[in-house]
Amino acid sequence: MHTFEDVLKQANTCGDYRPVVDAIPYAKLIGLDFERFGEDVIFKLPNNPDNIGNPILPAVHGGVVGGFMELAAAIHLVMFMDTPTMPKIVDFSLDYLRAAKGGRDTFAECQVVRQGSRVANVIINAWQTRREESVATARVHFLLAP
Repeated sequence: MHTFEDVLKQANTCGDYRPVVDAIPYAKLIGLDFERFGEDVIFKLPNNPDNIGNPILPAVHGGVVGGFMELAAAIHLVMFMDTPTMPKIVDFSLDYLRAAKGGRDTFAECQVVRQGSRVANVIINAWQTRREESVATARVHFLLAP
């Protein structure tokens, strides 16, 4: 049986990070997916009735949106940092800007703003129909493995 670190090492070697996502139970539960476009990555939270938090609107649960964005940032770092372990979260700040409506896919894009030898700062922007109409933005600081 392979450990998560084995899966991560294999992904860093071959460049295929789908097994990394598949090895994260919460990512599988919410349906997190991604698509690479050269050096850019777009993360996707597909429309899923199980992710609905408010059935009246309907809207995706805020915790699902936050978890999706947090995982997207961590996986983004793993993809571009060639790190042997998942980065550890120091803090996470999330701003909900509008409801993430049910019946639609939600997308996220990450940008590493500052990276030191031990800490990386990532900004995440999530949207549904247009990038300019964000449903949420977040900032996360990660502690990188030595």
